[in-house]
Amino acid sequence: MLFCVLPDSNNSLTKTQLGMKKLFLMAVMALATVSSFAQHAVGTFSIQPKVGLNLANVTKGDGDIRVGAVAGAEFEYQVSDIFSLSAGALYSMQGCKGEVEVEGFDVDATVKLDYLNIPILANVYVAKGLAVKLGIQPGFNVTSKASVEKSGTKVTTDLDGIESVDFSIPIGLSYEINNFVIDGRYNLGVSKIMDGSDSKNSVFQFTLGYKFAL
Repeated sequence: MLFCVLPDSNNSLTKTQLGMKKLFLMAVMALATVSSFAQHAVGTFSIQPKVGLNLANVTKGDGDIRVGAVAGAEFEYQVSDIFSLSAGALYSMQGCKGEVEVEGFDVDATVKLDYLNIPILANVYVAKGLAVKLGIQPGFNVTSKASVEKSGTKVTTDLDGIESVDFSIPIGLSYEINNFVIDGRYNLGVSKIMDGSDSKNSVFQFTLGYKFAL
């Protein structure tokens, strides 16, 4: 004898149908609710100049955070009431800082890796003015220098072997109010920053921008 009970097929079907109807109604209500979450009309373009700061470091190293500036602009196209696509160009000061030993002396060292980043993002509006962001970001190295400083004396040299193209995955949130946009994202490096090293860029980025309709 099998110690199990087969459910009544009619009752099971009815419960399934009711469950599906409830899920469908909940989905419709959710879509109706989020229909007003975007701040701009469907089919419109906007441009957003922005400026902010980076908290940058590199993985698999002993460096500390380098605080640097970021500035540029992003274009956005409102695909639907809750979804948009954006792309831009940002000058981004990255790298790391730390303390190293040179000829028996501890000196302050800074690795300056500056990029022209091209963030390409999908934006999903989950509340009024609040968007979740995810995308891909190629970056082009424009500065690669290392400097050491001790007792007011500073020496700077170019870094060899830095990859000219970098790739990262931006993940973040933005909030828009009265056309001002506060944006916070983490740029997860997915490519090596130089030959012979497994280190990758790791950047927390915070910006303030203003949207202009086009």
